[in-house]
Amino acid sequence: MTSSDLETTGADASALFTPFATGPLTMANRFVMAPMTRQHSPGGVPGRDVAEYYARRAHLGLIITEGTYVDHPSAGASADVPRLYGEASLDGWREVVTAVHDRGGKIIPQLWHVGAARPAGAAPHPQAPVLTASGTAPDGSAHGTAATIKDIDEVVAGFARSAKNAQAIGFDGLELHGAHGYLLDDFFWKLTNRRTDAFGGDISGRVKLSTEIVRAVRAEVGPDLPIVYRFSQWKARHYDARFAETPGELERFLAPLVEAGVSVWHASTRRHWLPGFDGSELTLAGWAKKLTGLPTILLGSVGVRTIFGGAEANTAGVSLAPLVRRFEAGEFDLIGVGRAVLSDPEWMVKVRDGRADEIRRYEKGHEATLY
Repeated sequence: MTSSDLETTGADASALFTPFATGPLTMANRFVMAPMTRQHSPGGVPGRDVAEYYARRAHLGLIITEGTYVDHPSAGASADVPRLYGEASLDGWREVVTAVHDRGGKIIPQLWHVGAARPAGAAPHPQAPVLTASGTAPDGSAHGTAATIKDIDEVVAGFARSAKNAQAIGFDGLELHGAHGYLLDDFFWKLTNRRTDAFGGDISGRVKLSTEIVRAVRAEVGPDLPIVYRFSQWKARHYDARFAETPGELERFLAPLVEAGVSVWHASTRRHWLPGFDGSELTLAGWAKKLTGLPTILLGSVGVRTIFGGAEANTAGVSLAPLVRRFEAGEFDLIGVGRAVLSDPEWMVKVRDGRADEIRRYEKGHEATLY
C-alpha cells in the first residue's frame, strides 16, 4: 500500500538533510527514529531479525532503539522486550550495532525502567515489586511499592551498569527514558510523587532521582558520550497531565539535569505543533532549547494522519511546511519520527527524493507484521 498522507506542498525540506553533531556523534541528517516497543526479542535477546529491522533504517540520522530494560529486577514487564544486561542480550545488541554501523548509520539504546506500568508478577522477574515513587496512583489510591532509599540507590546503579554496557558494545550514545509515566516520570508528577524526603516536594526534589541517574551514568561513560534525556508532560492514560505548569517550573526541572550531564533533550508530545505553554507559540522542544541552549529532538505524530493514542485526525502532523519553518527559525535541531518509519523504512528517502506519494501509510494494527 502506498497511499501516503504526507503533505509536502510549499516545503523546501532540504535543510532537514544537513548534518548535525553533538560531541563525537555526527548524524548525516536531522531525522531520528523514535523508540517503539515491539516485543520481538524472546528471552530479552535481540536476534538477527532485530538487527535487520534497525539496519533497514540506518539512512536516518540517528536510530533510538526500542526501550531496553536496565539492570534492575523491577525494570521490566515482558520476557520479550530486550535488556541491556546479561551476556546473551549484550551479544545480540552487539550484532544490531554492527549491522547499523555497516550501513553507515548511528544508533543509541533507550534505557528504560517501567516503574508503575509493571503488572504485579510480570516477567522477566515475577517476584520483583512494582516500584513507584510513593506507592500511589494519580487518584490517591494505593498502587505498587514506594521506593526506599536503598531501592533508589539500586535503580541508579542499575542504570549506570546498563549505560556502561551500552558504551562497551559500541553504541553511539544512549537515551534515558524519563517520560510517559514510567519510573523516572512517576517521580516528576506531584499526583504520583507524594514523598516528604529529598526525592519529593517541589520540582527540584521530584527531579532528584533523574539527576542522580544522569550523574552516575556520566561518571561511568565519561565526558563525551552523548546522553539524550526523553521527557514528556503527558502520561499513559493521562494525556492532559503536566508536571511543569510554567516555563519557570520547566527550567527548574531541566537545569539540574544539564548540570548532571545531559547532552540532548527529547521532548515527547502527542502533537508536535502545539505550544508548550500559554502565551507563546514555542513547542515543548522549543522551550527546552530556549531555556538550556542544548540541542532538542521534536516529536509527536510527525508524518501520520492520527494523533498518537487517539483516533482523531489532524492535518498539522502530516504537513512538512510548518515543521520546516520552525526548524529554520532554530526552534529545534532534530525530528523524531515513529509510526511513519515503522510503516515504511524508506519514509525519509522518499521525502528527500520527492516521492511522498509512494510512502506506505501507517495503519494501526499492522505493527506486528512490519520490519
